Amino acid sequence: MLSFNKIVRTVWDYSVISFGTLLYCMAWDSFMIPNNIASGGLTGACTILQFATAGRIPVPYSFVIANSILLLLGSLALGKGFGFKTIYAIALSTVLFKILPNFDFLKSIPGEFLYVDEKVLIPVIGGLLEAVGIGFIFKKGGSTGGTDIIALLINKFWPVSPGQVYLCTDLFIIASILLVPGKTVQDMIYGYISMITFSLMVDYVLLGSKSSVQILVFSQKYSEIADYIINNMDRGVTAINAVGWYTKESKKVLLILVRKSQLPMLSKAIKDIDHNAFVSVSPASGVYGEGFEEIKTGIHRKKKVK
Repeated sequence: MLSFNKIVRTVWDYSVISFGTLLYCMAWDSFMIPNNIASGGLTGACTILQFATAGRIPVPYSFVIANSILLLLGSLALGKGFGFKTIYAIALSTVLFKILPNFDFLKSIPGEFLYVDEKVLIPVIGGLLEAVGIGFIFKKGGSTGGTDIIALLINKFWPVSPGQVYLCTDLFIIASILLVPGKTVQDMIYGYISMITFSLMVDYVLLGSKSSVQILVFSQKYSEIADYIINNMDRGVTAINAVGWYTKESKKVLLILVRKSQLPMLSKAIKDIDHNAFVSVSPASGVYGEGFEEIKTGIHRKKKVK
């Protein structure tokens, strides 16, 4: 029998996925498609197909057919939980892609509330909205299918961010809009603006809480600072021997790796302990090991036993 906490957690997960799916669909049906803009991903390919066929093959139909194939691959590689949540997100996306175009007040067109006069802002807004929606869905273990499944598959086994995967796969899809009669290089550029916005934003949404920083602390009170970090922040500290070349004096430099969210707390502690401390902070693109991320090296084939 399912526990109450598990039921609540499941309801919460699907509620977040539903909200993320709504944002994702609105990015397309409210901003991109009404302004004849197509970005990357499977939805972008379906949108280009709709443009090319003058609406005879609408997005919902090509979207659900293509995703049915990709969903099978995702379920086999990422587990049944992934499959159920993705089936839900794909089904809800298909319904929303069918329903949302019927409401003009949700479209960014002249005379409506969401209308944006500067067309160059449309792909930016669409990319931001799409990234936030996808981020919510990904965080709860789901996907809207398409290149989302490819991104999750690659990120599961290799240390490649979802944004990088989208960047590579979307280049070709967006360029294909030039094959549609009446479309120009300007339409392709709009697509690339949306793609870049989405790629940058989705990494922020997904990895923002996991991003880390490397800190170097130069202080005469290094031992007090190190003790504080060990006892209060549950992080390790490395004391490195160094020589100040101007004074020729031996010193200790603290090397610290913490989550970006812990930086304000650490900065305040350093300032309270030693107001004259010199601190250098650098972003760390990848930190692997205990307390951070697992090292990902790819898929290893099992050796056959002779």
